Amino acid sequence: MVTAAPPAVPFLDLRQVNAAHADELKAAAARVIDAGRYVLGEELSAFEEEFAAWCGVRHAIGVGNGLDAMALILRAYIELGVLQEGDEVIVPSNTFIASFLAVSANRLVPVPVEPDDDTFNIDPVRVEAAIGPRTRAIMAVHLYGRLADMQALGGIARRYGLLLIEDAAQAHGAACRGRKAGSFGDAAGFSFYPGKNLGALGDGGAVTTDDDILAATVRALRNYGSAEKYRHARKGINSRLDELQAALLRVKLRYLDAENAARQGIATVYREAIVHPAIRTPVEGTPGGHVWHLFVVRSARRDALMAHLAGAGVRTLVHYPVPPHRQGAYPELAGLSLPLTERMHDEVLSLPMAPNLGGGQVERVIDACLSFPVP
Repeated sequence: MVTAAPPAVPFLDLRQVNAAHADELKAAAARVIDAGRYVLGEELSAFEEEFAAWCGVRHAIGVGNGLDAMALILRAYIELGVLQEGDEVIVPSNTFIASFLAVSANRLVPVPVEPDDDTFNIDPVRVEAAIGPRTRAIMAVHLYGRLADMQALGGIARRYGLLLIEDAAQAHGAACRGRKAGSFGDAAGFSFYPGKNLGALGDGGAVTTDDDILAATVRALRNYGSAEKYRHARKGINSRLDELQAALLRVKLRYLDAENAARQGIATVYREAIVHPAIRTPVEGTPGGHVWHLFVVRSARRDALMAHLAGAGVRTLVHYPVPPHRQGAYPELAGLSLPLTERMHDEVLSLPMAPNLGGGQVERVIDACLSFPVP
């Protein structure tokens, strides 16, 4: 009798993640349907207050998605005369392309800077070396859920009079010295894409800040440039977190600390158990400073490792195969030599990571990694 193979270990099973809160999510959706107001209503106002308090800031402004959150921050600074077209923004070269797109969408100039080899995040030493006469801002991306070195970057920003903006799309809840992602810079952008640690059931995003004027400007820009109905003081856009997503996020926010803790526990098990000469596991960093949106290993034999894990029933993904400066969207950056970034993008592999991964699934991932043949 042939024994059936066990089901594959999924990279991320969102149906199962959301099933844990199904009754509350359905009740929240019903509340919105019954209320009859679906845009800029009470659910959004409540979520903005709750998320701002959770992040430790005065303002959270719900917008359509994470890219809009980052772009609207920069757009608001242009509206306020702090930035102007052609100014340079230092960005990590090792990031998802959205970080670059937010800059170029505002006719600002992205200046890519290489990462630290251990953390994947932008290297503060290289940031300072890249500052030029047109530099006006630093964008810190908390990649994979790990806080960038905000103490060092904050010091650089203050010394040179630069804005410090956080791309916190992957780092909901990452904290250091009692402060959470989204509270370190002048402003921050979050994504609530379904696969994020705090994920909606559709697109969504938010801007966080302690700056009252910036917050008011972003609120107007997201709503056709209007702070008062049918009065449009600015040339805005339509980018609003809708009532349904806000209501669902209010439910999921209540469980986020516990789910981040579960991710951190899984990451600890992975790091302690996956000891293999061809697999480099990520460094942990300061306690609480990493919420493990992704658990990313490195291997010079990445493609072979990925195929081996697939054969063992373990699903993996590559975040990200091509760095932004090598994308067709940025031919003006194609001549840059960023060897560390390019090597990382050739080596990285994301293992299954979710708050609901069972112990048996975690063990299967570990066993599959340890059985990867050594040449």
